Amino acid sequence: MPETTSPTDLYRHGLRLLLDKDIASWVALWAEHGVMEFPFAPPGWPERLEGRGAIAAYMRDHPDHIDLHDIPDLRIHRTAEPTTIVVEMRGVGRVVATGAPFDMTYIAVVTVEDGRFTSYRDYWNPLAVHEPGLDFAGSTAR
Repeated sequence: MPETTSPTDLYRHGLRLLLDKDIASWVALWAEHGVMEFPFAPPGWPERLEGRGAIAAYMRDHPDHIDLHDIPDLRIHRTAEPTTIVVEMRGVGRVVATGAPFDMTYIAVVTVEDGRFTSYRDYWNPLAVHEPGLDFAGSTAR
């Protein structure tokens, strides 16, 4: 993506890549030293990933756990800081291991600099994914 890509455009492009299960291209949207945080991570799950490599390792098996079909109810809010957006959305699909429906609501605070994600705080609900066979809420538990 060009360095002039807006946070909203980059985010929308990233969602398309996730729906296409193109994890490598999604990871390529990250700055080398980007940080992904999960403030509500349960014990044993990562709370913070530092660097594109750590984010790539965390996301690499995403399609093996969640077959994401759609991102309905997407709302992107601009903030007073032009590089930061707040995103509300739902991810729907199915849990690969069980075939059960997947329906998760997310709120994310995302910062973009020079056309790349530099910070992504993902406020997902870990209680919504306590099902047999599901060790994933946005990615593989580590």
